[in-house]
Amino acid sequence: MYLLHKKFAKDPQHYIRAFRILEQDLNELFNYVEPADKNLHTYSHRIQQLLMRTCVEIEANLTAILTENSYPKTSDLTMKDYRLVDQSHRLSSFDVRITTWSGSQKIRTPYAAWKNNGSLSWYRAYNKSKHNRHENFRLATFEALTDAICGLIALLSAQFYDEDYSTSDKSMGLGGGYSYDTDDGMQNSIGRLFRVKFPTDWPGDDRYDFDWGALKQKEDPFNEFEYTVTS
Repeated sequence: MYLLHKKFAKDPQHYIRAFRILEQDLNELFNYVEPADKNLHTYSHRIQQLLMRTCVEIEANLTAILTENSYPKTSDLTMKDYRLVDQSHRLSSFDVRITTWSGSQKIRTPYAAWKNNGSLSWYRAYNKSKHNRHENFRLATFEALTDAICGLIALLSAQFYDEDYSTSDKSMGLGGGYSYDTDDGMQNSIGRLFRVKFPTDWPGDDRYDFDWGALKQKEDPFNEFEYTVTS
């Protein structure tokens, strides 16, 4: 129930609604480009546009997280700033599966490069094709889009678990559908098309228990996360 507390996040429905629109458009794209290994290098204007929108949405979510935790830098945020969210959300350890995928590349770990202080290839593709589409159009591939949308799913799952903030019964929401793949170590996410494996490598100092029944009585039951800026 703490996910539904008014101070947990500012207007979470805003971000879920934006994701749902992207998911609908991705599903429409799947009518023309089959989600399969063989199509990873496919590129098109539609794919490039969806990549742009998805990465903008990722930036919006990351900015909101930093802002709500009083991150001192309030404008001109870059990936160096955004990567700090890995400290609190463990994004680099999320696996995401597209359930309709055909082939061996169905499980994506979109932020894995952050574990070794590397950059995200799909985000580079977004930036390069955004700033010079004519020269870098071919970088905006179906693979880059796949990793980006899985990156958004990982981010939303880390922030909101499987809560879609709908007014319907949970079993009827986007996150409550039945899955035949109950032995893959994953669970249903907010989106209809995805399953998520949450991190299991949390450091001991970052693991805690809490009594929400007691905490919810406080005026503000949440603490801000202080991000450590490293070189």
